[in-house]
Amino acid sequence: MKRRNGLWPILLSGIWFFSVNMAVAQETERPVKMKDLPAAVQSTVREESKGATLRGLSQETKDGQTFYEAELRVKGLTKDVLIDANGKVVLIEEQVAFNALPPAVQASLRKLSGKGRILLVESITKDNAIEAYEAHVKTAGKMSEIKVGPDGKSINQ
Repeated sequence: MKRRNGLWPILLSGIWFFSVNMAVAQETERPVKMKDLPAAVQSTVREESKGATLRGLSQETKDGQTFYEAELRVKGLTKDVLIDANGKVVLIEEQVAFNALPPAVQASLRKLSGKGRILLVESITKDNAIEAYEAHVKTAGKMSEIKVGPDGKSINQ
């Protein structure tokens, strides 16, 4: 009986691929309900959602740490708040009207988008300070993102 050594590498590759995908899948987010959140997170969500519509809640694990995200709509614009398990706001991504951006940011985004169309701009806030602005751009049917600092300088991603 002839032994088929060529099949083993394929099988081992398949097992490795499955294992890696399972590990990555464990770091995906999942929807949750308010009642399932830790009390401190519930309190933060209530505070952050005042005057807003709560569109959804999710739980995600990154590098072994659990975070919660509240998806909000405020005056027709989106606002996503990332909260740690202790109720501390870690990051806020908030949609901003283009004409409300600082002039240097507007000019930089226009330049960097080239012939693309800027569909949406979000401010990214950490520790109560805007860290960056992120624009979603459509060029020739393809989507991309451009990130600039509060001073309008490009941030390499």
